[in-house]
This record gives sequence, structure tokens and C-alpha cells, in this order.
Amino acid sequence: MRDFRELAVWQKPHELVLDIYRATRTFPTEERYGLTGQLHRSAASIPANIAEGCGRDGERELTRFLSIAAGSASETEYHLLLALDLEYLPGATHEDLHARINEVKKMIGAFHRRLTANG
Repeated sequence: MRDFRELAVWQKPHELVLDIYRATRTFPTEERYGLTGQLHRSAASIPANIAEGCGRDGERELTRFLSIAAGSASETEYHLLLALDLEYLPGATHEDLHARINEVKKMIGAFHRRLTANG
């Protein structure tokens, strides 16, 4: 069992989730249960799945949860694009969040590869 809080692969998406919550404060109130909620859930799912994988027995389980986290990262990437297209997010905010979600995806992939190379 690993302490997920010590892993950069968990820390980066956690910080990203906090910033996504901040960015969505300006979304229309009618999106509270729509896009805002979907974006919150998909973004929070990234570090949550990494944390859950760290609490499981063995690296095989952790790699499975890393795959789920990667899927959630791609879902979040889409929701951010949708928010941009709907003009809920300013272009500069989208660019920053998009770059960070791509960094997270790369980190998850690298960690996943490292674990599978060792096992």
C-alpha cells in the first residue's frame, strides 16, 4: 500500500481539480447539474482513482485504477473543450487547464508504464 499524497501523479491532478472547481464558479447556474457537475465528477475521478489504486493490494490493481484515471482525464479534457465551445471558459483559462490535463495524462501513462515494466 502506497501513500498517494506523496505521489506527484496524484498531486498534480488534485491541484487541477481545485482549479477546475474555481473556474466553474462562473458557469451558468442552469449547468449546475449538467456540464458543471460532469466536469467536477470527471476531474475529481482522476486523483480519486489514483488514491483508490494506491490503497489496493499490489501493483496490478494500481495499474487498473491508473487506466481508469486516464479515462477520466480524457473525459475531463472533452468537458473542458465543451465549456470553451459554449463560451463558459475564457480561452486563456481553457489553454491553461488543457495543458495541465495533458501533463496529467502523460504522468499517468509514464507511471503506468513504470509499474508494468517492473511487474
